[in-house]
Amino acid sequence: MHYRHLATRLFTTWALVVACARLPVAMAPLALVFLVRERPGGYAVGAGLAAAYVVGEVVGAAVLGARLLPERARGQLAAGLAVGACAFGAIGVLPGAHPVPLGALAALAGGAPAAAGGGLRALLAAQLPDGLVVKALSVESVLTYTLWSVAPALAGVLALGVASPLPLLLSGALMAAATAGLWALPAGWAAEAGDRGGASLARMLVGAWPVYVVGAASMSLLALAELALPALLEQRALGVGWAGPLLAGFSVASAVGAVLYGLRGAWPGPLRVQGLVLLVGVTGCVTVVATAASLPWIAGALLAAGLLQSGVQLTRSLALRESLPPSAHAAAYSVMYAATGVGYAASAAVVGVAQRAVPPSTAVLAGVGLTLLLVATGAAGELRTRSGTVGPHSAKE
Repeated sequence: MHYRHLATRLFTTWALVVACARLPVAMAPLALVFLVRERPGGYAVGAGLAAAYVVGEVVGAAVLGARLLPERARGQLAAGLAVGACAFGAIGVLPGAHPVPLGALAALAGGAPAAAGGGLRALLAAQLPDGLVVKALSVESVLTYTLWSVAPALAGVLALGVASPLPLLLSGALMAAATAGLWALPAGWAAEAGDRGGASLARMLVGAWPVYVVGAASMSLLALAELALPALLEQRALGVGWAGPLLAGFSVASAVGAVLYGLRGAWPGPLRVQGLVLLVGVTGCVTVVATAASLPWIAGALLAAGLLQSGVQLTRSLALRESLPPSAHAAAYSVMYAATGVGYAASAAVVGVAQRAVPPSTAVLAGVGLTLLLVATGAAGELRTRSGTVGPHSAKE
């Protein structure tokens, strides 16, 4: 089957709902910083609000995602998105409020809709034939990378050029639109708890832990590429202004990689092995970024990392879908989202602490070491589960 088979009303509607739900997520951290930057100590307050938002996302994805009921997912997702819309709107209407209530609203804005990503992915996959699922997830990755590329510029233009609360108000409006758009999608999908063979959902989710660890490792590498690049360029006496174009190139390469992965129906080897191999490749690319002395080498390594990174994320989603029964898919995707958030935050913390004592290149290599530890842990877990099962649903590898 080809990408053109996705040109349906269902997929178009789904993509619009996803765009309206995810663009606020992509804009939120920067929008929160811009909201309070003119206060005394505004950047520190903004960083705290952004941290509260991310913590809300991680907790919401793990807790609410595990409680999604497949047959009634639309109502649950709509409730979460509606609360998120109200929280974003409240922050935009009350920009001068004390940081504590703003932080609580930021956590609510991050947590309430956090199950939407996994729920919407499971909802779409359940409506498609197996031959189209890989291509649908590839298009989803392209959409995600596009939104994350556009979001910082959009937040900056609106906050700095018009009014600082505007990105938050727009986020609330977009989430409200996503809430309404859900009613043009199916109410849920057929997935009885009996497909778990008597195992509890929690046990099945815990059984898939190696997939989450590898997902966290992939996002830790993304954090290294994004957060340390300006400092690396400065260390190499290269223009810091190249950071923006280089990261844009990384995002474009990731989108291209997602399309290329989906073009081929099946790649050699089990999905979990594919993911580990691609992740090792991304690790090598980030190591080159940390040690290269010239701009062409850094640019080439980032482009190669982007091509491989999208494949890592796709194989993780596909491995979860293959290893777990339908009733566990939405929860597993949400737990994966939470795990990747933890991976990003952990890598950011390692780099931030290390840069106080060592050059940026050494700090990035320390982050690479953390990633390799996660990769080794995930690989060991994969070897243990590969010949067995994840719960009662046997992996097809």
